[in-house]
Amino acid sequence: MNGFLRSVQDQEVPSGSAVLWWLGQMGLLIKMGSTVLCVDYFASETAERQVPPPIPATETEGICAFLGTHNHLDHIDHDAWRAWAKGCSEAKFVFPALHRKEVLADGITEDRGLSLNDGESCRIGDVTIRAIAAAHEFLDRDPETGLYPCLQYVIEGNGIRIYHAGDTLRYEGKLLKLQALGHIDAALLPINGRDGERYRRNTIGNMTFQEAADLAGELRPGLVIPGHWDMFAGNQGDPEAFADYLDAKYQGRIRTVRPRHLEPIIVKG
Repeated sequence: MNGFLRSVQDQEVPSGSAVLWWLGQMGLLIKMGSTVLCVDYFASETAERQVPPPIPATETEGICAFLGTHNHLDHIDHDAWRAWAKGCSEAKFVFPALHRKEVLADGITEDRGLSLNDGESCRIGDVTIRAIAAAHEFLDRDPETGLYPCLQYVIEGNGIRIYHAGDTLRYEGKLLKLQALGHIDAALLPINGRDGERYRRNTIGNMTFQEAADLAGELRPGLVIPGHWDMFAGNQGDPEAFADYLDAKYQGRIRTVRPRHLEPIIVKG
């Protein structure tokens, strides 16, 4: 087993807590009790990425489930999912139902592929994963199936609730959906924004750091983590500006942390 993942397995996570490890971009490793989940991990070596994968794609034993929010390389990394389908024989895979065909083509069997749509949920061990539609950059609901291409997840277990926003903008009704699920103990939010130059490169956008901070200001999670700012030279964000804006506007009432790869973040209820 990978040395880092061995330390994750050994990590004690008492009731009423969780431990998070940021994997770059929107990648997040979550341990709740004895359940270990990996969300949006971009594990492939590519020339475009600014930082290497912190965990080799072939060394992921012990992870209970891999979650992907949408079918972009840095969120559902198909080369890595094919490796995990073979190398992690007990792991489940959670993804938007609209992409079921593409995901199962990675060698994931029907019983291991847990596809979700807006408002649906599934369980991995003692952890519940709830899906909410994401607007990246639009909701883009498929008119024939009613399925959404992009999701965000609220992950609940061991007395803790984690919000992983995937790639998204704010949209009408989103805040109410999140609030209906109860208090969020920690949230990972994209902050890289959008602009005309990126549109012309066909790079669709996310919340600006101000929009992400204002979502946190209304949602009031116990902890907020900025994501989606480190991976690609032409699509970065500024976590310091995010933290400064959040602190100035909300007068230090919302705790934030600038994540570092593989450094543990302790979350308590």
